[in-house]
Amino acid sequence: MEVRLVRLTKHFGQVVALDNLSLDVHSGEFMVIVGTSGSGKTTLLRIIAGLESQDSGHVYLGDTWANSVPVGKRNVQMIFQNYALWPHMQVYDAKKFTNISFPLKVREWATDRIVTWVRGIVDRVGLEDQLFTRKPDQLSAGQRQRVALARAMTTSPQVFLMDEPITNLDPPSRMRVREEIKRLHNELGATTLYVTHNMADAFEMGDRIAMMHDGKVLQVGTRKELQDSPVNDYVREFVHSY
Repeated sequence: MEVRLVRLTKHFGQVVALDNLSLDVHSGEFMVIVGTSGSGKTTLLRIIAGLESQDSGHVYLGDTWANSVPVGKRNVQMIFQNYALWPHMQVYDAKKFTNISFPLKVREWATDRIVTWVRGIVDRVGLEDQLFTRKPDQLSAGQRQRVALARAMTTSPQVFLMDEPITNLDPPSRMRVREEIKRLHNELGATTLYVTHNMADAFEMGDRIAMMHDGKVLQVGTRKELQDSPVNDYVREFVHSY
């Protein structure tokens, strides 16, 4: 599903989080949004998800004008930096409300249907059965990341929104999970917007990269385009910090 953002503006008091921002993300594309803290990256994802409302501008998801579509009805899933797992719930049990089964239990899926559906998902993300009875505080950061990915995949969203999901991982786990996220993206064919401040992640994962600063998109392009033809000194310095 294509994501089209048209002249988005968002203020938090006197702070301008998004400043007349426009961006087109192609259907099935892995778009990485790069910028320093405070550049508006997370606010942008939250507006696409419906968790925040813009002051002005438009969000289109495919052919749908999504401004008035409530959160939960937009066919997108957001994966947060802290994973946002329920601490009191186990990883997975098809008969109970657990971190992975929760979205399907809410939709009143039958237990046998949940079992069949979730089996393929947990296999894809590499979650071993022996982890199912654990709670989030009994998992490593990498395992919590896989649970968050599995939960996001249960509803077959057309758009994944990922807010620095591997920042807290150690370097070996970071590289491994980075590869898994891109592999899953390629398998599922969903559109992905991935937020990071790390150019190494952007270069390794993105089909295209959107450079943000002070609530604006300064440049959108491939790795080669940003390296060879930066639009200004800010983009040049940020790109070559890699």
